[in-house]
Amino acid sequence: MFSHIMIGTNDLERAKTFYDALLGTLGVPAGFVDRHRIFYRTPTGVFSVSLPINGEPATAPNGGTIGFACDSPAQADAWHAAGLAAGGAACEDPPGVRGEGPGSMYLAYLRDPDGNKLCGLHRM
Repeated sequence: MFSHIMIGTNDLERAKTFYDALLGTLGVPAGFVDRHRIFYRTPTGVFSVSLPINGEPATAPNGGTIGFACDSPAQADAWHAAGLAAGGAACEDPPGVRGEGPGSMYLAYLRDPDGNKLCGLHRM
């Protein structure tokens, strides 16, 4: 359904440091910088971060969350720890299992340095 996701940043260098560390825990290579954007390309899609082209400040969406698939609870924990170490902030409950039975998920939430809400998710 999706070809790519692009979010805004107010500091491209800070965003690259953050997302290189965060996405590296998922096996995603370091981002490629193209003028005012960073691209993380994978076989399943592209995640990108951009300075706003209209010159206005980037703002985080209220109510929005971007989820990243994790292979295990351990990988979700590593993802979360890398994000915190790279300047992210914890949000919501600590990483852990949510729900019961076959629909349960292991979720780890944080905000990037620009305030975007992110989730590392492993389906149990």
